[in-house]
Amino acid sequence: MKNTSLIVSAVLFVAVAVLYVLHFSGNKMNGSGVGGDSENGASSELKIAFIKVDSLVVNYDFAQEMHDGFTKQQESFTKEYGEKRSRFESQAANFQEKVQRGGFLTQERAMQERDRLVVEEQQIAKLDQELSAKLSQMQADNNKQLLDSVMNYLKIYNKDKKYSYILNAAEVLIGDETQNVTKEVLTGLNARYAKAKLK
Repeated sequence: MKNTSLIVSAVLFVAVAVLYVLHFSGNKMNGSGVGGDSENGASSELKIAFIKVDSLVVNYDFAQEMHDGFTKQQESFTKEYGEKRSRFESQAANFQEKVQRGGFLTQERAMQERDRLVVEEQQIAKLDQELSAKLSQMQADNNKQLLDSVMNYLKIYNKDKKYSYILNAAEVLIGDETQNVTKEVLTGLNARYAKAKLK
């Protein structure tokens, strides 16, 4: 059974390899492949480059500045929320202890304090949601700005280079490293950003 399966796999592999070779050698023979002449006689060479976007973002000064600003804002929000939450928890613990030792003069006064703590807890939960929403919006705005910056630069960059496609390397499984323009694009982006900061 194993031998039969192995033979079938080998035959299928050879058949696919033959089809692959025939397909690509056929394109070269009939002139319809990439780099062939188009109908009007002009060359239609396909030029492709790729960028390692993760590397680009990590080393792009504008992206780092936005990340630093986001991190500071996140720390500020975390501190604000933490202080309010800690103060509330302390008040709630004091309330519990006061109830247990009978520290309230009347039942009504204890209920008022409990109601006040419930309202404060709701306000803290609301603050948490508001701060999280602000951070999410800030992250979305930063991502949009970063994408706009890179895309606008790539349009300028490609006016001279005239690539048919500039791909994200995350989607490229195998690629010729000579087509990797990440360093060149990063240098241009950082130079443009440094120039803009001087204005």
